[in-house]
Amino acid sequence: MKLGEKLKYLREAEGELRGLGRAITQQEMMRALKAETGKTLSQSYLSQIESGARPHLTNTTRQVLAKFFKVHPGYLVDDPEGYHAELLSDARAVEDKLDLWLVSGAERFRRDPELKQALLALARHEDSRRCLLLLNAVIDTPGLVDRLFEVLGGRGPVFSHPVHDEAVDKGGAPGRYGAPGTRWSRKARKEAAQ
Repeated sequence: MKLGEKLKYLREAEGELRGLGRAITQQEMMRALKAETGKTLSQSYLSQIESGARPHLTNTTRQVLAKFFKVHPGYLVDDPEGYHAELLSDARAVEDKLDLWLVSGAERFRRDPELKQALLALARHEDSRRCLLLLNAVIDTPGLVDRLFEVLGGRGPVFSHPVHDEAVDKGGAPGRYGAPGTRWSRKARKEAAQ
């Protein structure tokens, strides 16, 4: 894992620990860092580190960030290619990467609070990979998604988006978005292109 990814992950965890329900922003982090440690960093410096434009921290910055996030300073470096902690299995490494990807996705969909919360809940689950595989099985079972949504959510069909509603399978029956064997009506293709 790269240093920038670690810092993004730590900001997400810090935001959750502070009860924000989201990642602490870089600006919020800079203010909290100053208030709690008396040290200052610029938001642009942190942004450069997270984006990878600045691949290394100074020792002083590493110590300040380690103190703020309550992690060992040695954690705040890029992991060597192929690195795995002795007690970390390959399965756990995959799970960690998946969780980081989910958290990153949640941040990208912050304007859709339900989707963001769903992605974060999935990332927090002990076995995110298994949850996604279960979701795949549910989606592959005809009618199960709508039935589960009806029973658990009571808010109507899951796919209320016009593009999803216009998908039909080759036999003319309603189809599922992206399902093998679906074709799109002209109206759906036109709406999807817009």
